[in-house]
Amino acid sequence: MMSRFGQWSSYVYAVDFDANSDPIYFALASKHSEQPQVFRNVLADETCYSLHVQSDDQIERAKFYGGLKNKLSKELPPECTILEMFTFQPNVKDSVIKGYFIKDASKSSATERVLGELLRNDPVYVCSYLCGGEDRQWSQHLWSNTEDGWVEVLEKYCVVPAEKPEHHPSTLNIINYDVFYSFEDAYKVLQQCVDIIPESKAVLELVDQRPESKEKTAFPVIVIEGLDATGKSTLTESLTEALGATLLKSPPQCLSPWRARFDTEPPLIRRAFYALGNYLTAGQIGQEARQAPVIVDRYWHSTAAYAIATAVGGKLGNLPQAGSEVYGWPGDLLRPSLVLMLSLSSQERMRRLQVRGQDKTMEEEELEANHLFRQKVEEAYQRVGGPACITVDASPSPDQVLQQVLLLIREKCHL
Repeated sequence: MMSRFGQWSSYVYAVDFDANSDPIYFALASKHSEQPQVFRNVLADETCYSLHVQSDDQIERAKFYGGLKNKLSKELPPECTILEMFTFQPNVKDSVIKGYFIKDASKSSATERVLGELLRNDPVYVCSYLCGGEDRQWSQHLWSNTEDGWVEVLEKYCVVPAEKPEHHPSTLNIINYDVFYSFEDAYKVLQQCVDIIPESKAVLELVDQRPESKEKTAFPVIVIEGLDATGKSTLTESLTEALGATLLKSPPQCLSPWRARFDTEPPLIRRAFYALGNYLTAGQIGQEARQAPVIVDRYWHSTAAYAIATAVGGKLGNLPQAGSEVYGWPGDLLRPSLVLMLSLSSQERMRRLQVRGQDKTMEEEELEANHLFRQKVEEAYQRVGGPACITVDASPSPDQVLQQVLLLIREKCHL
């Protein structure tokens, strides 16, 4: 254990006590700091613990973390508060170890029993935190199993405040975990899932049969992006008729039998599935654009924007800066000629959703309930490049929006 976590004390720790503000950052040291105590959000009668999910197998790690919060919520005393936590090396990509920080006000032995069982049986590291002295200084105690199955404290560290890093820790593991930038990287993830998710094999077989897509197409490829109920379906159908074009959707219809299955998986697996959907769509575009213009209802921008907005914790400012490599276009994915983003006020969009009366997707429910998430999605859309989105006001009548878009297409694509 210590050989794997030999640099345990070199990590920085971040706890999201409040999603609308910065995390609390702390580090470990051999002696306490004279600065104010770290856990000002912890009451005097609360005991604290943390779990850190670590495994050399990225699929095991992702699946276990994906179900851990639900497991903790069921098994821990109801007086426990479970908070998202990151353990990381500042500004070092792929260094994040995800986990949870637990505030326990139960005064029950049940919490340590549950955590001890997890330590014995699952890919986690467990720490407890003790507060002592008049100045309420905290120490971290790293647990270990003894040969006879008991839990002992392996190492003890002093908890000291740490500076806020340049990049929010949730951004460090986005590449090839939340967003995939090559066909090969997404394909490898589903290959690793074949034994535990049988549907992966069928998806891979379908992907293997996709037609090859070339970088250049004979006819223009126009992608229409936007949140639900902004008028994408109406516009794409009208454009298809007006231009004599072919209409495609991403993800493609051929993935429909497996979408519900992969929607239940953790981000690593779910995002790899949808990334492959873009490559399937690219194959279809490559074929259809030989004969006529192609209109695409959503494509890479949606995949990337939703994934980035979901992955990045906290406030809007935590998103990677514009120009960051996370907004880059995959080098092996067919690029469209033009990307148009339909924009609508949240009030009008919600009115249209209510008129529809359709069941909301999981992402739509999140957009409705969480204004901050909606802001992050919209901002991520604008930052994704290759080509960048051109925003179109979708509030006028459908015919007015169509005429506005046709002018843009004729200007940009010379149709």
